[in-house]
Amino acid sequence: MSDASVNRPAGIRRLARSLEVRMLGLALLIAVGLSLLSPYFLTQNNIFNILDQSVVIGIVAVGMTFVILTGGIDLSVGSVAGLTGIILGLALRDLPIPVAILAAVASGAFIGLVSGVLVAFFGLAPFVVTLGMMAIGRSLAYIFSGQTAISGIPDALSGIVYTTVLSIPANVIFLLLLYLAAWSYLTYTKGGRTIYAVGSNREAARAAGLNVLAYSILPYVISGALAAVAITFSIAQILSADPLAGNQMELDAIAAVVIGGASLAGGRGSIIGTLIGVLIMVMIRNGLNLLGVSPFWQGSAIGSIIILALLAERLFNWRSTH
Repeated sequence: MSDASVNRPAGIRRLARSLEVRMLGLALLIAVGLSLLSPYFLTQNNIFNILDQSVVIGIVAVGMTFVILTGGIDLSVGSVAGLTGIILGLALRDLPIPVAILAAVASGAFIGLVSGVLVAFFGLAPFVVTLGMMAIGRSLAYIFSGQTAISGIPDALSGIVYTTVLSIPANVIFLLLLYLAAWSYLTYTKGGRTIYAVGSNREAARAAGLNVLAYSILPYVISGALAAVAITFSIAQILSADPLAGNQMELDAIAAVVIGGASLAGGRGSIIGTLIGVLIMVMIRNGLNLLGVSPFWQGSAIGSIIILALLAERLFNWRSTH
């Protein structure tokens, strides 16, 4: 028997144990189930609708993945999105669109920088810091907006959503390119490996001479900046900036990352798993809407899936080590 034939079953077993493969199998199972329950689920229009609905939460989930990989958490992304959306709406009154977007993204990055410094340099708990930032961000969004939505957004901004390339919406293309860039960074660069090392064992990473401080701050900067990018796409769709925008966005982002197999303890997870997690969440919400399920029950469904995903992963890991 050749070495190749001997190694083939072992390779198949390793592939079956792959986190991404298991999550992809779950996503396909959900898609098949929903397509059987609703004849409209696999239509072309609904597939594009699912992709469109994945953009905003998908962008935020990238930043959340970086944070969770280091063992942190960012509860402020929803309020940061709301605040930077208001900043964008106000900036568009006097500035060109690219400059206004840059100002909003820079504001989100700065908020993330403050959170990152408080967590990494001063050693404060990420949960407490970002919870405080969540309250501050939402408060400032109300103050800056005068407690009302900002309308009069230039129609040209909608081009970043409704422009198509080969019949694919520009926002979907941006999402895929963002995930490709994030995957490449985490997989092939020293910075990406350092982020995993910080989450796995901070002291060992420090002893190995890695720049633990910088790579503990960087994920929060990325998370804040991407929250601003996400809300930019949302505003481009409705041409209005609301101080309430982004409400509970942090829960959806954390859920997507966790469903995608990341460990809240840090050091384990993948950007591909996060993308699959986003698609699973959006497919479930979309399917429940098609089936006429009350929005009040949808939160229970998503919460149950999060708990079951964590339980299944824990049981799988327990079987693998026993």
